[in-house]
Amino acid sequence: MPSAPEFTADSASTARELSKFTEQAMQFANACCGAVATVANGSSDRRSTATHPDLTALLSVEMTSGEGPTPSALDAGEPVSAQDLLTEDRWPDYRAVALDSGIRSSVTMPFTRSELEVTLSLYSFQPGAFTQVSHQPVYILGEHFAERLVRDHYYRAALAEVDQLEAALRSRPVIDQASGILMHVMGCDAAQAFGTLRRLSQSSNRKLAEVAETVVRNLGHGLEKELPRLAPPP
Repeated sequence: MPSAPEFTADSASTARELSKFTEQAMQFANACCGAVATVANGSSDRRSTATHPDLTALLSVEMTSGEGPTPSALDAGEPVSAQDLLTEDRWPDYRAVALDSGIRSSVTMPFTRSELEVTLSLYSFQPGAFTQVSHQPVYILGEHFAERLVRDHYYRAALAEVDQLEAALRSRPVIDQASGILMHVMGCDAAQAFGTLRRLSQSSNRKLAEVAETVVRNLGHGLEKELPRLAPPP
């Protein structure tokens, strides 16, 4: 199975999906005062969304220090909870910022598909707000979200590949015509003519189809200085 496609091309779509996911998760969790979701695809670039600015600052502390429920959940591959941050002795930086925001408990759930990593963190002003039973519906929601995210990105990647293939098919006739012109001008075979076209493309930093269109439009004229240098040895 190929790795999940990168998220750079549709980052706005990913951000919208994450935002919707956090809002839905809050509706499924009782006593939840806020949520943060993150996504990464095999790199250190982790996109995130939060329901409150204080939670964005809290996630930043985790990502900067490398310590907190989110890194711990990703390392363990399973949910990590803090039942009461007043008595929590892990992650001191995270604990201090969380308590300063009034947060007493949290749970972070990881969802991994191929190279895709999604996390969801829920927060509460109450201690002991999250038990396995209480956040089980949210966990199921996260599983479905991660599956959908991967499926959607594979679909977009497939569409992009189809577009590339269609572009290649559209450009093939003019490349064949240009190769035929160079075969006549240079007295070479098809492979040598195509190789010359490719070298013309590289030396001029232009697409192969654009170079071929120029050759066809000018019937090979104007290449007198280039051809001797780019033509393969006999």
